[in-house]
Amino acid sequence: VALNQFENLPLENLRIIRGTKLYEGRYSLAIFLNYRRDGFYGLRQLGLRNLTEILNGGVYVDQNKFLCHADTIHWRDIIKNPQAELLVVPSNNSNNGCKRCHRSCNGRCWGPQETQCQTLTKTVCAEQCDGRCFGPYVSDCCHRECAGGCSGPKDTDCFACTNFNDSGACVTQCPQPFVYNPTSFQLEHNPRAKYTYGAFCVKKCPHNFVVDHSSCVRACPSNKMEVEENRIKMCIPCTDICPKVCDGIGTGSLATAQTVDASNIDKFVNCTKINGNLIFLITGIKGDMYHGIGPMDPEHLNVFRTVKEITGFLNIQSWPENMTDLRVFSNLATIGGRTLYSGSGISLLILKQRWISSLQFQSLNEISAGNIYISNNSRLCFYNTLNWTSLFRTSNQKVIIRNNRDPKECVQQRMVCDRMCSDEGCWGPGPDQCLSCRYFKRGRTCVESCNLFDGEVREFANGSVCLECDGQCEKMNENSMTCLGPGPEQCVKCLHFKDGPNCVEKCPDGLQGANSFIFKYAKANNECHPCHTNCTQGCIGP
Repeated sequence: VALNQFENLPLENLRIIRGTKLYEGRYSLAIFLNYRRDGFYGLRQLGLRNLTEILNGGVYVDQNKFLCHADTIHWRDIIKNPQAELLVVPSNNSNNGCKRCHRSCNGRCWGPQETQCQTLTKTVCAEQCDGRCFGPYVSDCCHRECAGGCSGPKDTDCFACTNFNDSGACVTQCPQPFVYNPTSFQLEHNPRAKYTYGAFCVKKCPHNFVVDHSSCVRACPSNKMEVEENRIKMCIPCTDICPKVCDGIGTGSLATAQTVDASNIDKFVNCTKINGNLIFLITGIKGDMYHGIGPMDPEHLNVFRTVKEITGFLNIQSWPENMTDLRVFSNLATIGGRTLYSGSGISLLILKQRWISSLQFQSLNEISAGNIYISNNSRLCFYNTLNWTSLFRTSNQKVIIRNNRDPKECVQQRMVCDRMCSDEGCWGPGPDQCLSCRYFKRGRTCVESCNLFDGEVREFANGSVCLECDGQCEKMNENSMTCLGPGPEQCVKCLHFKDGPNCVEKCPDGLQGANSFIFKYAKANNECHPCHTNCTQGCIGP
């Protein structure tokens, strides 16, 4: 807390500071320079009357000209680690302008009122207590998993948990996925297993998080890849090279970056997943003279064609004038919304782009969390045709779209969805930009029908999807289908030979079987039949 002029710190309900990140690598609570040099405005009371534990790191309070009572606090009672640094410098106001603590506070308080006494939970404990306490007696010890104090001795009486909260009980770890069975001497599945989600144990992770062993995480570690099984996203070890995961703006190697620009665009080459956010600002597209960064070469934006997922948000507030769409994101399938834009709850932001006429997010099928905000894009069409809610995973997600091109003008300019698109709309012109198809879909393109009876490549229909017949199927005439489904066993007629139900390029000739090599020959009808058992090098007949 620094460089502020308010009088009171409005954190009266704060009970513990975990210190997972430390200021200057030492302090989990740092309060300094909170006053105005040429006046009487500044911090006067900390007001942290419920703060009873700092789990990691120390305390630094200095140069707060009008601050009172900070030097009366027994900080060592709050700080868990006795070796942590503690520097609390009394303000100039401490001796002259500050009221005394209320007489019931024994000289330790956050403010002058009776309700602002410091509550001690460590230095007043019986020596048998190995943590906090709620009184001076041995029977008043808190459970060792309690943080910040307690109302009783049980693990369910804690005000907060040092490690994890399992349905109200503080525990060292959440119930693990596997437990050891001493009878069978094996690890067996634990039906009571839970995942760690922050400081809580949960039966399942939030849908926009990933399961890594027994934890809910924002992203998989570098040696694992993300997969989805039974609608649950989880991390599994890579058998070979993992799909390439790259840091987003403000994350990891780009922690200090504010936008994609000419100096960092090469970091996104061959990325399939962005761990974090993608942000495009005018200083990235036009260049940043202050930092010596030149304008972006529009061709370099094609590096994003390999991106399939953004775990955070996509923010486009600037784009090259010669690019009238966002087709560089044509393979983007998921925007995770694990972090949202500047506290506004937005995971997709497209703002004030004069040149973009269509989005062309043709692969986008999910926005896991967060809202959509598309505004003041004077040439943008097609946005009004889309069923945006079909991309959402939760009922509280919102679509905010306004002040884009009038849909009537788009119709006049024939900027409308292809007739092959369903009523769910489209991302741009052409049958490959449909959100869903009116009839059938071949690859990414919507079509009126599958090539069941004609066409160079024959197909079958799997629901509304056209799929190619197996390469071993013979193409039939226009009155008959070539195949009835996927695989070589679904051919109406074989192109070469038939081995049992399967169409094959040739009959088995010396394949390894369970007990011997397998040899077969083809009859006149091109069906494969076993050679005589005495044939050890194949045959041409029975």
